[in-house]
Amino acid sequence: MSDSLQHECGIALLRLLKPLDYYREKYKTAFYGLNKMYLLMEKQHNRGQDGAGLASIKFDMQPGQRYISRIRSNDPTPIKDIFARIKIRFSETLGSKNPEDLTTQELKELLPYIGEVYLGHLRYGTYGGNSIEQCHPFLRQNNWMTRNLLLAGNFNMTNVDQLFNKLISLGQHPKEKADTVTILEKIGHFLDKENEEIYQKYRKAGYSKKDISPLIAQELDVANILKKASKHWDGGYVMAGLLGHGDAFVLRDPNGIRPAFYYVDNEIIAVASERPVLQTTFNVPLESVQELEPGHALIIKRSGQYFIKKIKKDAERRSCSFERIYFSRGNDAGIYQERISFGKSLLEPILKTINYDLENTVFSYIPNTAEVAYYGLIQGLNEYLNTKKAEQLAKAGKALTQQQILSILNQKIRMEKVAWKDAKLRTFITEDASRSDLVSHLYDVTYGIIRPSDTLVVLDDSIVRGTTLRDSILKILDRLNPKHIVVASSAPQIRYPDCYGIDMARLGDFAAFQAAVALHWERGTHYILNEVYQQCKAYLAEEDPEPKNLVKAIYKPFTVQEISDKMAELLSPPGMKAKVSFVFQSIESLHQSSPMHTGDWYFTGDYPTPGGMRVVNKAFVHYMEGNPNRAY
Repeated sequence: MSDSLQHECGIALLRLLKPLDYYREKYKTAFYGLNKMYLLMEKQHNRGQDGAGLASIKFDMQPGQRYISRIRSNDPTPIKDIFARIKIRFSETLGSKNPEDLTTQELKELLPYIGEVYLGHLRYGTYGGNSIEQCHPFLRQNNWMTRNLLLAGNFNMTNVDQLFNKLISLGQHPKEKADTVTILEKIGHFLDKENEEIYQKYRKAGYSKKDISPLIAQELDVANILKKASKHWDGGYVMAGLLGHGDAFVLRDPNGIRPAFYYVDNEIIAVASERPVLQTTFNVPLESVQELEPGHALIIKRSGQYFIKKIKKDAERRSCSFERIYFSRGNDAGIYQERISFGKSLLEPILKTINYDLENTVFSYIPNTAEVAYYGLIQGLNEYLNTKKAEQLAKAGKALTQQQILSILNQKIRMEKVAWKDAKLRTFITEDASRSDLVSHLYDVTYGIIRPSDTLVVLDDSIVRGTTLRDSILKILDRLNPKHIVVASSAPQIRYPDCYGIDMARLGDFAAFQAAVALHWERGTHYILNEVYQQCKAYLAEEDPEPKNLVKAIYKPFTVQEISDKMAELLSPPGMKAKVSFVFQSIESLHQSSPMHTGDWYFTGDYPTPGGMRVVNKAFVHYMEGNPNRAY
C-alpha cells in the first residue's frame, strides 16, 4: 500500500496437551512451547510493529512459586527483543548449569515461560501512544488463582463510552477510558462474580476454604462469563484470554469482522489470526486448520478438554474485505486466489482507460502488497492478448507468411518493475516527518524503459489518503516522461472511516471524500454539506436512533468516475507533465472475487453494527467542526 496505513493486530494462543516431558523427549528440547510461540508470532509480524507481548501459565506449581509470567516490548523489533530478553534471563538464571542435566520439572520451577499455556500478541496501534502499558497481553491480577485474567486481542469497540459507564454503574472505578481497560474489567467483573457464586455454594455445603479453590477451577463456566461480559459490545473483535488456573478462550465477534483460525491435534491446540501461520508452524495441510465461526468461542479447560460454544446471537456475516485485499499475508490459498481475481477484475476498466493500446502501455505495480493482484492483471491481459492474436490469425487465413505469423505471436504485454521502495529512507523519515523533500524520494524508479509515447499503468492495492501518491510516487514516475499515468486500485474508493480496528478514522483525510467536497463547491451544491451536518447532529442527539448512514448523501450526486477524475486532479502534484487517471475496483467485482468477505463499509458505508453508523455520522460532525479527534 502506497499510503501509510496501520495493520491489524495479531494473536497467538498455544495449549500443550501432553506433559512437558513428552515434548522434551519427542522434539529433543525443553523449550518446545516457546519455539512454537516464536514461530506463531514471527509469521504474523506483518500484523504488528508497534509492540508485542507474551505470557505463559504453568500448571501444578506450589503456593509461593510463580505460575504466571508476562513480558512486553515496544522496541522497534519487539518480537526479537522479547525472545532475546527471555534468552538472557535463562542464561542468567541457569548460570553454569546445563539445562540437559536438569529435569523438566526443575527447569519449569527455575525458568519463567516454561509452561503449558501461552498467549502472544502483536500490536499495531490505531491511535494513541506506544508505551509498554498499551502492549498486550493485559493482566488483571488477584491472589486467587481462578480470578487472574490475561487478555489480548485484535479489536476495536465503537461504544467505549457506553461500556465505561456500565462499569461505573457496577460500582467500579476504571483507571482510564479505553476499550482495552473496559473489556478487561468487564470480563474480570463477571469472572469475580462467578468465582464468588461457586465459592458461596460450597461454603454453604460445609467445605473448607482451602478445598473450594480446585472446585472453582473445575466448575468455572467460561462461556457464561463471556456471554454476560460481551452483552453490550459493539465492534469488531477477536479476544483471547487465559485464566490463572489454566482455562483459555478465544471469542470472535458475531459479524466475523476480525479473523481467527485454530488447529487441534493430540499434542496441541493453537489459535492465530491467519490460517497459513498455523499451517507453516505445525506443518499441516489447509483442511486441518479450522475457522472459528463468528459469535462463537473456542474454550479450552484446564483438563485439556475443548469445545466450541455459541456466545453471541446470530448476525449478518461481514468479514473484513481489507483482510483479503491487504492485511493478511498473501500465502493463504484463498487470499492468493482472491487477489489474483482482484487484478483480473480490473482488466476491462484499464483497457478502456488506455484505449486498448497495449503496444504503447507498460504495466507495473507499487510494491509490495499489490504484487499478487498484479499477477492476476497480467494473466487477464495475456488472455485478452491471446484472444486478439487468434482473431488476427483467423482473419488472415492462410495468406500470412511465417514472418507475419511470428510478428503476431510475438506481441507481448510490456511488464516492468518501475517503482522501488527505499525502506531505509522511510525509517529515517519517520523521525522527522516534516522533511517533505525526503518524502518525495521514498521510491526510486527504473530509468530507460518508458518511451515518451507510452502510458504507464501502476497497480496499487488501495488509495486511502493519497498523500504518498501526491508527494512521492507521481512525482517520481513523471520523471520517466510517460504521456499518461494510470493508477489502478484493487480496492474500490475508500469513502468512509473504519471503526473496527483499522487506522482510517477521519473523513477529511480520504482522497475520495475530498474529491466529493470539491465537486460540491464547484457545482454550487455545498449547501448539502451543512444539511447533512445538521442531520448528523440531530441523529447523535437521539438516545437510540435507527441506524442510518447520513453521510452517503455527500456522495449521492456523483458517479464513481466523476469522483475518480476529481481525485486525479487533486492528487496530481504541481508541475506534473503526464496526464493522471485513476481506475478503481467496482463493489460488484469485489464481492464476486471475495464472496465470503463482504465487510465493505469503508467503500459502501454499510456498517454492520449500530455503533458503526453512529461513528460515521460523528466523523462528519467532527469534519465540519474542524475537530481532529477520531469519532470513537
